[in-house]
Amino acid sequence: MSTDTLPATAKTSDLVIRDADHSDIAAITAIYRHHVLTGTASFEEIPPSETEITNRFDAIRGNGLPYLVALQGNGVVGYCYASLYRPRSAYRHTVENSIYVAPDCAGRGIGAALMATLLERCEAGPWRQMVAVIGDSDNRASIALHRKFGFEATGTFRDVGYKFGKWLDSVLMQRPLGSDKPVIPGPMDK
Repeated sequence: MSTDTLPATAKTSDLVIRDADHSDIAAITAIYRHHVLTGTASFEEIPPSETEITNRFDAIRGNGLPYLVALQGNGVVGYCYASLYRPRSAYRHTVENSIYVAPDCAGRGIGAALMATLLERCEAGPWRQMVAVIGDSDNRASIALHRKFGFEATGTFRDVGYKFGKWLDSVLMQRPLGSDKPVIPGPMDK
């Protein structure tokens, strides 16, 4: 997606969003490592290795789900993906999103550009719902980003995570993916 097709509020000079590949794993790992070590968007406490990130990447792509990176200049400045919400077959039409932006690039519209592209990709697929499980009810930027793209709050799990010496909530949000999907999918449609 070029910046010409991004929503006006998400325009960022020379931003390119493309499918992630194995050459992006080191940058993805570094961005996620920062968020694990300094923030509460993820409830992981020990940053996963590049090998573990590669395994996760391969599993997501193996399920035919989108995994995207945002590039500016020659560097990865953010990434996002849709993963299976839950492994049981009845959930096969629901995905969960994850978006992370490099710490020095926050507030520049990169998250919005990633979200717009991820939603576009998921709406073109067989999925009917996207959920967001946002770590920490104080994560106002993520909650605002999801609201901007039509997600509605569906609930909050109180004090379900413990990180940095405090109890944290998980905020649940949800958004339909396209109104043209069949109301009742066929048996075991994928």
